[in-house]
Amino acid sequence: MTTSLAALTAALADRYCPERQLGQGGMATVYPAEDLKHHRKLAVKVLRPEPAATLRPERFLGEHPHVLGVFDSGEADGFLSMARRPETASSEAASS
Repeated sequence: MTTSLAALTAALADRYCPERQLGQGGMATVYPAEDLKHHRKLAVKVLRPEPAATLRPERFLGEHPHVLGVFDSGEADGFLSMARRPETASSEAASS
């Protein structure tokens, strides 16, 4: 199962505007996005539905915020996501 960009955009509409899929790894998909509150570009990493069904949300949402430049994380309409500096998220997409 893949994440629908339209469904993700609707779920994050109050905070972020994802543009397109940038990369996908085994557990997550990364989207470049606009932070609507702070008017900056960032990357939103979204846990894919398959691992989300078996992974504790705390593990994903608590993933190394001090190392990877996480601005925000949370759950919206069933999507577990974190907003990060674009350079850290896009380079990690290949290794997720």
